[in-house]
Amino acid sequence: MDARARQRILGRVRKLCLALPETSERLSHGEPTFFFREKRSFASVWHDHHGDGRFALICAAPDGLQGMLVEADPERFFVPAYVGHRGWLGVRLDVPFDWDELAGIVEDAFETASGTGLNPVPGTDSP
Repeated sequence: MDARARQRILGRVRKLCLALPETSERLSHGEPTFFFREKRSFASVWHDHHGDGRFALICAAPDGLQGMLVEADPERFFVPAYVGHRGWLGVRLDVPFDWDELAGIVEDAFETASGTGLNPVPGTDSP
């Protein structure tokens, strides 16, 4: 995957993450990382992190989701270094993926890290 394709994908991931309430972005460990209330990270986009050759979203995940997805599709999902032991999920962005599925994974990551939960009913306030 070339640099332009990675930037396009990062741009869409950025839009997904920053559309969530009280989120921000800054570099963390040299990678674009998304935070809730500027303190709690919920997602990061890694490119060839420590030479692993992947372009991937690394994100918080609800209990049990990491194991379920990695077992179901190890070509797309993986246990990331450093944060995998805490249940975080690696989602490859350099293989075919579904944007709607990715949006759901990002929302789950946000809910897991923020502890707020998103309100699915339009027009109502978030907790």
